[in-house]
Amino acid sequence: MRTFSLATTVILASVAGSAAFVPSQPSHFSPVAASEASPTAIFEYIPSGFTKESWKKFQAKEEKKKKAQNLGRLGPKGFQSRSFQSFQEALERGEAGHLLPVMNAKERVARGELKVEDIPYMQRGGAWDNSDVKGAKNKGWLKSDKEYASGGYKKEQSVSVFGYGDGLDWTGEKAKKGPRPGEISISVPKFSKNYKPPNVKDLRGDTTEKPKKKGPFGLW
Repeated sequence: MRTFSLATTVILASVAGSAAFVPSQPSHFSPVAASEASPTAIFEYIPSGFTKESWKKFQAKEEKKKKAQNLGRLGPKGFQSRSFQSFQEALERGEAGHLLPVMNAKERVARGELKVEDIPYMQRGGAWDNSDVKGAKNKGWLKSDKEYASGGYKKEQSVSVFGYGDGLDWTGEKAKKGPRPGEISISVPKFSKNYKPPNVKDLRGDTTEKPKKKGPFGLW
């Protein structure tokens, strides 16, 4: 009995001692109040070597440069070309020709053997109408050039399997085009019982009959 009382006393003393190290909390404590008391700090990222003002100016400059580059446009971006249709029209009118690369272009321009506009625009990274060369005579624009520059180039970017247009109506949500059922009547011609379709000779208009070949020794 004495041993049991001693063990009970040791256990109670241990519990009381550990409870002394637990910090006391007020009766009104709540997790929400604790979180409001210590909000998370939010910092703005500024690369090394920039101040807040210079970083904003740099970002605005880069955004303006991206818009000028028109990165969403398909096709070559190092020079301004015209549509193939416009080039073909100008070629037939004698206003354009096939361009070939010029060897040692910069050296020849420096020696006065060539003008800058004599270098193909694709090689110098300019525009087809020489508008990038100061003092050069600009080439005239055709109607197809104006249509291409005013947004017609988007037609050339069509992803339709037919080359142009909106492509197949996979979802069935596109506007329907063309005549409605019943608006067009198709009459099928009736042929006689002894009708013979035309052959190549009839289509050519050749009505002369060739002489029949005779057999061996001309006997039949």
